[in-house]
Amino acid sequence: MVQPWFRLAALALVAATGARADVAAAPAGPPPFLRIIAVGDLHGDFAAWTAISRDAGLTDAKGHWAGGKSVLVQTGDVVDRGPDSLDIIHNLQSLQREAPKSGGRVVALVGNHEAMNMTGDLRYVSASDYATFADARSAARRDRFFADHKAFLEADARKRDPSLSPAAVRDAFLKATPLGMVEHAAAWAPTGAIGKWVLGNDAVAVVAGTLFVHGGISPKYASLTAAEINRRVRAALAALDTSDAAVTNDELGPLWYRGLILAGDAKSATPEQQLTLALKGFGVARMVVGHTPIISGISIRFGGRLVDIDTGISSAYGGKLSYLEIIGDKLIPHEVRRPSPSGGGA
Repeated sequence: MVQPWFRLAALALVAATGARADVAAAPAGPPPFLRIIAVGDLHGDFAAWTAISRDAGLTDAKGHWAGGKSVLVQTGDVVDRGPDSLDIIHNLQSLQREAPKSGGRVVALVGNHEAMNMTGDLRYVSASDYATFADARSAARRDRFFADHKAFLEADARKRDPSLSPAAVRDAFLKATPLGMVEHAAAWAPTGAIGKWVLGNDAVAVVAGTLFVHGGISPKYASLTAAEINRRVRAALAALDTSDAAVTNDELGPLWYRGLILAGDAKSATPEQQLTLALKGFGVARMVVGHTPIISGISIRFGGRLVDIDTGISSAYGGKLSYLEIIGDKLIPHEVRRPSPSGGGA
């Protein structure tokens, strides 16, 4: 995990030296329309995302919006585990700008992995992901970062091993800081290019009578409005709040909750009772979630009132490529052939 001092220092460093910062904040979308396409966790698999978006008629061969008045809802966790997180973010950003021109809309929700990247929990960031942030000046930025924070880094390292020489501390730092990591930290900061985008997205969205959320709504949050939950999530991320009490870290919070899918997580009520409470509180007919992988395919539960669309889409899981189409009250699961490695994305 990257600690807050690293994130803030890296942000200041990159601001001073000029790093890649080409992801814009998402614009507000138009009102919802009748055809909704919902896609679950993508985890850095751009080839899988491309195959899904084309099959659903959302994008053309060049990755541009072709969905007309459709609404795309991606339920978070586009990052980590796989190598192409930045490609997916860039494409979603482009689609958010393009879709309204045709009367469509793209809703990209905040998942727990987006929150983790913002608050410095980088356990699942792949080496390839860091590499996408690197450029010709990355080595110089990393060297400058070490020089600017040398005293702190040496003192911190010697707390664990007092015998370390200055050269050993530097070698350990370089080993733990691949090229692109400094830029990654800056981009994901609240004032960074990707951080701004995440803060511009919602954690909970209601579209045409369906509630979309990454993890789920537990009884603890069932009495809150979508606007209030989104306000709390933004505040926690903007403050880089890493406490267990933060809504972005709460196991009962909307980014992490699994109690509606895994009965073993239920505390005082059955999953169906919890679902009924949440749907009533939000005034919706159904809830669509990701977060909990169901490798066998999209899971429709409780008479269509709960749908889990995390099917392990990323090759990191090896599950099924899928998307959910909602037209009125019809829930239509779709499966897509996984592209061969030679047909992968950019």
